[in-house]
Formats: sequence, structure tokens, C-alpha cells
Amino acid sequence: MNSKLCYSVVLGTALLLTGCGKKMNQFKADYFTVNPNPLEVVGDKVPATVTGNIPGKFFVKNAEVTVTPYLEFGGMEVASAPYTFQGEKVRGNNPVVNFENGGTVTIPVQYVYNPDMRTSELSLAFTVKQGSKQYALPRVKVANGVVATAALADVGTVNPAIAPDKFQRVINEKYDADIKFLINQANIRDGQLRSAEMQNLHKELVEANDDGRREIKEINVTSYASPDGGVKLNTRLAENREKNTVNYMEGKLKKDHISNFGELTADFTPQDWEGFKKLVSASNIQDKELILSVLAMYKDPEQREREIKNLSSVFDQLAEEILPQLRYSRITASIDVIGKSDEEIKNIYKVNPKGLTVDEILYAATLTDDNEQRIQIYDTAASLYPNDYRTFNNLGMCQFLDQDYDAAQACFQQAAKIAPESGEAQMNLGLVALLNNNYKEATAKFGNAAGVPALADALGVYYMKQGDYNSAIRAFGDSKSNNAALAQILTKDYSKAKATLGAIDYPDATTYYIAAVLGARTNNSDMVYNNLREAFKLDKSLVNQAKTDLEFSRFNINSLF
Repeated sequence: MNSKLCYSVVLGTALLLTGCGKKMNQFKADYFTVNPNPLEVVGDKVPATVTGNIPGKFFVKNAEVTVTPYLEFGGMEVASAPYTFQGEKVRGNNPVVNFENGGTVTIPVQYVYNPDMRTSELSLAFTVKQGSKQYALPRVKVANGVVATAALADVGTVNPAIAPDKFQRVINEKYDADIKFLINQANIRDGQLRSAEMQNLHKELVEANDDGRREIKEINVTSYASPDGGVKLNTRLAENREKNTVNYMEGKLKKDHISNFGELTADFTPQDWEGFKKLVSASNIQDKELILSVLAMYKDPEQREREIKNLSSVFDQLAEEILPQLRYSRITASIDVIGKSDEEIKNIYKVNPKGLTVDEILYAATLTDDNEQRIQIYDTAASLYPNDYRTFNNLGMCQFLDQDYDAAQACFQQAAKIAPESGEAQMNLGLVALLNNNYKEATAKFGNAAGVPALADALGVYYMKQGDYNSAIRAFGDSKSNNAALAQILTKDYSKAKATLGAIDYPDATTYYIAAVLGARTNNSDMVYNNLREAFKLDKSLVNQAKTDLEFSRFNINSLF
């Protein structure tokens, strides 16, 4: 044999034996596992991990293989990031698969969720490079379909934050006046009855008596004596001051023809130590700390009185500045102001909305469940009171519920412009951002809305969209909503999810659909069929969704269509 030909045959044989010269064989589906399989939506993504277990004597030493995972659905395909690994003779920084022993490779996969992905195939495409040669190997299918239950999380079903009205049907007002007494006396002096506060008290009582929207609920007399002079004397003084003040009020009410005043109540305090302590604490009296320490040290009133009188250096000042203020009767009138009834507000709104305050119009919107009517009322409020952020915020709230998201965003922006500190407007702008998958802006807006009650559900959906279902559970708390139940299903807390679904006040088609998913996951066929029937009655479009929903793949739901 020619020596050159002999050398070539030997060299070729050696290359084949060492796994360098031959082309790469086709990869087999058996080499790969996918977790999860089928794939599952997490947040708004479809992530998975493909693990390849490459057998020995397979991977060519001088080969570099690039794997591109493709998800094929609805006549189209999308690629995940390619992943490259190499044989041991290749110079490079990619993971190495040993020719002799084989090896394991891990390929991360992620796609942005598309509803058509529910019916799909995950396949791997291989491009091989050996020296200057490059060729493709046949694709390998490694998984089927996508479980899209997490995609049921719906920002649009979160109730935006309402900026509440301050309307109160009944507002209680209190008016009071003091009658001061001289030391050791209980008679009422004429000058005390002519004071400005006493004149105002009687004026309010007369006006309330004549006003059909005001009602005198109670008149109370509380009489006091200063803590000097002994308990027996002070009791008699306080009691007489109470009696004289009550007699005066009864006479004055009769004179003013006021007969409907609820009840005239009275009580007295013989020694007003609490008032004494309060006045001393607020005073500039020298040694006031010493006086306060005596009050703290002794609880017996007579001993207190003796100890304080022993403080001769300050007692004269107490007798002049503090004690006279504690010899009085206080008359307090409790008057309810009765606001407009619901019917009055409705009628006035129909005839002349300008006749209502902004709070009354905002309240009027809460008297109907018709969203179109509420939009019209809030629109009127925004026109009449354009400087009140609540009018725009609440108009935007109703537009959001009406799925008019552009109009809602404009109103929320106007509300935030008028009142940048408004947590409601900030939260609602965060909802719009979340609806548009602008998570960075949603995070910022929700951060500005701390303390808004409605924020819990918004944050719950936010975390669900991030795929953080445990944080979503914490955010939802005790919320009874579709989204909360869905989060519980995704964390496999099926008993709690069932309780949440059962507690939803107004179940809709999605409520029943989620309940059917729960039935599938707990292998309760009756729960699947019964809830799907209800869901289809309320929303026919769910039929097509159920047909491709892998949650129901183990159940014969064709008879429901």
C-alpha cells in the first residue's frame, strides 16, 4: 500500500475513534426533560427549564452546538434565548460536554405569554459548528402546551380607589357657656348671664328650636367647686350651683318657648382636682412641679388640701390665679344638624345640581349602582367643582370600570395635578400603569398611595403579574375576589380558595371559571362541570378558552359546548 494512503487511513480512523472527525448525530427527545411540562404561565411570562442529559460517545469533541428553544403555536413561533455548549477540543467559554462520559446541560427558557400559547409545542433547534463547517440538525419536540391559569389575574377587575365624600346626614354640634361663682357662693350674678358665650348659647338654642333641620338633643349642666374649703362645704356649694343653674336654664327655656330639647341633665363635682391639676400644669407658677408631686403622692382629698395649704409660698398665687377658675357651672347644648335626605338630594340634583354642595353631589353618585348614571353625576361634579380632585378621581374610577381606560387615565392625571398628595389618584394611576405592563411606574405610584384601603387588591394583582404569589397572598389579606382566590390556587391553598370563591358577593363568569379550575385541581368532576356551565351562561367566549385549557384535559367537557 502507498505510504501516504496508509497514513491517511490511520489518521482518519484515529479521528473517528476520538470523536473529532465525524459529524454530530441527531439529538433525541429522550435526552431532554422539561420542568414544568406542560409549561405554565408565571406572572405574564412562560418560563421553564430544559435539562439535557447527553450520553457518552455522542458529543463530538470539536463541535460547538447552539440550541434555540422555539415555542410553536397558531402558525407562528417565538424563540427563547439561544444556548451554546461545546466539545472538549473547542476553544471557548461555553459549558463543555465530555465525549467519553457525556454530560448534563441546562437550558433556561422564557417567553412573553400569548393566549394562543395554550395549544403549542416546545421544540429545540440545533446548529452545529465544526471548524469551518456549520450545519443544522432536525428539531426535537420536548413539551406540549401551556397551562395559562395564572393569566386569569385581571387588573381590570380591581376597583379603583374612590375619594370619599364628607357628607353626613346628621352632624352634632356642641355649644357651651360657663357661669363663674365667687368663693363660697352659689348665687348666679347678672353679669355672668350677659357674657358673650352665654348670649351665643341662647341664640343657638332659639335658632335650633325654630329650624326644622336642627334638633336639640340634650342640655347638660355640670357644676364644680374648687378643691379648697373641705369636702363637706364643697359638696354643698357644687350641689347648690348645679341647682341654681338648672333653675335658671329651665326658666330661660320656658321664656324662649323652647320645649323640645331632649333632656336636661345635671351633675356636680365637689372638688375638681383634675381641673386643678390641668390648670397648674399649664401655668407659669413657680414650684408648680412641687404642687404636682403633692397631687401624685397623696390621693386623699383632705390630705391633699392640707399639704397644698402648707405650701404658703405659692398658696396665695394659687388662690388668686387657679382656684377661682374652678368655681363654675358649665352649660352644654348638644344640637344635631339634620342634612338632606336621599330623596331630597336626588330631586335637587335633577332640578338644579348647583343647589348641592360638592359633598352632596359626590354622595348622590353613591345612591345608584348604575355606572352610566354615576359617570354623569361625577361629570357634573367635575364641571361645577373643577378644583376638587375628588370629582375627577371618581369620574376616572367609573370610566375605568367601564373599560374606558384612556379617559380614566386623563381624569386620574387631572386629579393628581390638583392634589399631588392624593393617595387615591396615585393608586389609580398605578392601576393604569399596571394595565399597560409598566411595572416601574406602577411601583412608584403604589408607593405614593400607602394607606389607601383599595391598595391591597391592586398590590395583590401587581405581585401576581410579577409571579410572586406568596407576596400577593399577603397583600390580598382577607379580600374576597377572583384575583385573591386565584392566588390561593396558584399557591395550592385549595381549601382557602374554595372559601374565598364562596364568599364573593357578586360572582361573575370568571368566578365560576376559576371555581372549575379548582375542581379540576382537586379532581372534583362535578365541581368542574357545574361551574363551567355557569361560566358559559354568563360569557360565551369562555367556551373557546376552556377547549384549549390544559387544566381540563383530564375531563370530558365537550358535552358542555
